[in-house]
Amino acid sequence: MYTLQFTATTGCHRRQIASMPTSFITLAIRIIRVASLHADMKYNYCFLAQIITCICLLGACKGNAEPEYNNQFFAFGTIIDITIYGMDKDRASAASGEIEQIFLDIHKSWHAWQESDVTRLNESIESGLPVVLDRDLALLLKKSIGLGIQSEGLFNPAIGKLAELWGFHNDEMPAGSPPDYESIQGFLQTSPDIHSLVLDENKLVQYDRNIQLDFGGIAKGFAIDIAIGHLRDLGINNAIVNAGGDLRVIGRHGNRPWNIGIRSPRGNGILASLSIDGDYSIFTSGDYERFYEYEGKRYHHILDPRTGYPADSMISATVMHTDAATADAAATALFIAGPEHWYSVAREMGIRYVMLVDSDGKIHMNPAMAKKIHFEIEPIPEIALSPPLQ
Repeated sequence: MYTLQFTATTGCHRRQIASMPTSFITLAIRIIRVASLHADMKYNYCFLAQIITCICLLGACKGNAEPEYNNQFFAFGTIIDITIYGMDKDRASAASGEIEQIFLDIHKSWHAWQESDVTRLNESIESGLPVVLDRDLALLLKKSIGLGIQSEGLFNPAIGKLAELWGFHNDEMPAGSPPDYESIQGFLQTSPDIHSLVLDENKLVQYDRNIQLDFGGIAKGFAIDIAIGHLRDLGINNAIVNAGGDLRVIGRHGNRPWNIGIRSPRGNGILASLSIDGDYSIFTSGDYERFYEYEGKRYHHILDPRTGYPADSMISATVMHTDAATADAAATALFIAGPEHWYSVAREMGIRYVMLVDSDGKIHMNPAMAKKIHFEIEPIPEIALSPPLQ
């Protein structure tokens, strides 16, 4: 069985669908039904084709059937897929329902532009009012401050005003010309930085009023960590929580490792795969996730806090790490760092497994990742191997 780390972008041939087990066809239909319940996502036929392709690839790679429970729901702007092994259906269903509620509550609480605890926090920061946070939001902010410092400021959730300036604080992709140079320079002069925030337990005691928090680069990973922790508390030791391709696995897929496919950032299909077991998270940041084009140039949502513009030296960055929040933030930071600086940033952040694809299609990775990666395309792209990450 392959779990796609990103949904592929091509449709299935009829003979592929016809040869799939009924359970996989049923799974595809269930996902589409979940999607159809959420009009705000504005699914189109292309997106549904992507979902069906994902299921085709899952079915094509499935080996011996294993007892499992699977559930999908919509949160964080994507399909959340939970698979639990080694537990009876009723207990697994109850556990999955609890995880679904956790995701829905967190998504509502941490939304960057719809009314939420985060937007109310931003209003308090802007007005200079005292700020007391709930436990989970305080933990998220504390984690973000630490990762922001380790990433040398490349992971910076304090630049929400920049994302808003670019039009990414909207359910729809921006249209028209990008922000003008003067507007971007005006933002950069304010220099909002996550590490200027100081927390005293759950109270924000020091902050820059130019800060507008947007946890889009870590919230999904943090939520996955909470979900995995809850599954463990329930005695579940073999599971995968997959949030639109960014995921964390625990244990094994039955009697074999988990096989994770990493989407090619250009073209269709899978670039490479990883065979893993134990407890690992795999996250990828790419310029193909949220973007728009203007006069033939692509503008994506991964903004470089140093320049105010989308980072343009990488097209994808994949990170494997034990906790999902760190993997999520590191994928963003290494994408922005680019081919010259990713190695030093990865070391500072304690990352041990990295694979990046630069704008020329060249692969950059460390030796430990090279030992785990199996490329699924031919010819294999040019590879630049770094020194070991210690």
